[in-house]
Amino acid sequence: MCVVCGCSGDGNARLAPPPHLQAQEPVRSASPAVSACGDLHYGAGSARVSVPGMSASRAIRIEADVLGANQKLADRNRAQLAAQRVLALNLVSSPGSGKTTLLCATINALRERAPQLPVAVIEGDQQTSHDADRIRATGAPAIQVNTGKGCHLDAEMVGQALARLPALDEGVLFVENVGNLVCPAMWDLGEAAKVAILSVTEGEDKPLKYPDMFAAARLMIINKVDLLPHLDFDVERCIAYARQVNPRIQVLRVSARSREGFEGWLDWLAQERERAAAQARQQAAASAQDFTNLQWQAI
Repeated sequence: MCVVCGCSGDGNARLAPPPHLQAQEPVRSASPAVSACGDLHYGAGSARVSVPGMSASRAIRIEADVLGANQKLADRNRAQLAAQRVLALNLVSSPGSGKTTLLCATINALRERAPQLPVAVIEGDQQTSHDADRIRATGAPAIQVNTGKGCHLDAEMVGQALARLPALDEGVLFVENVGNLVCPAMWDLGEAAKVAILSVTEGEDKPLKYPDMFAAARLMIINKVDLLPHLDFDVERCIAYARQVNPRIQVLRVSARSREGFEGWLDWLAQERERAAAQARQQAAASAQDFTNLQWQAI
């Protein structure tokens, strides 16, 4: 859990609690749950994490403090994106799932289907600008965010990057998160949805091994399906595992190389753009009604 694992986004450790939380209770390390065969389960307690020298209650309070501050920034990002009617998607996966290749192919496919649609990318990695350079080669604007020791993007990073992108009115913003199936699950960036990308080279049991990520995602893309003839990967079992942790998750089977499944992916993006636009219209109408009510109350 990265709230207490030491990656604060700026690379500084956050194992020390805030001053108002210090010296309020004796510090004890959590004991793991032990199965009949001797397996150790450190995520079975109330905090679902164990940090040496930190009690579960203290870990929970630190998480609430850090994620609460992030949520305010995420809500600000979301309001800005809604005002511009931008669909923002947070792409999450393990390293090597093919996110960047899929993004490049998606940008090219969107350009063919909707040439006037603004598309931009925020790229998250620990170091280098390799992925942002690949995106820029398609002609789409991209901002690289290097997190240093951090294992995820947070809302402040995305807000800073968003301010450096050109206007995206009624467009699409893809946020390619750091390759990690753990920490990004809990961090809201202001996106409309998380999209979990799972390569067929990874194994169909990933949704069970990393349930928080797939529970947080609205869509799972099973990527690199062109390799299925060469692999022992059970697609239906993978989908069943994903729906075991998230019964409402949608699933698409895609190959960035062969473009298999791309029409379905582009259709899903179009539907999500319409959903985002409808929500923006509802929010604008509600705000206008609130303003009218205030005017009547002032009379």
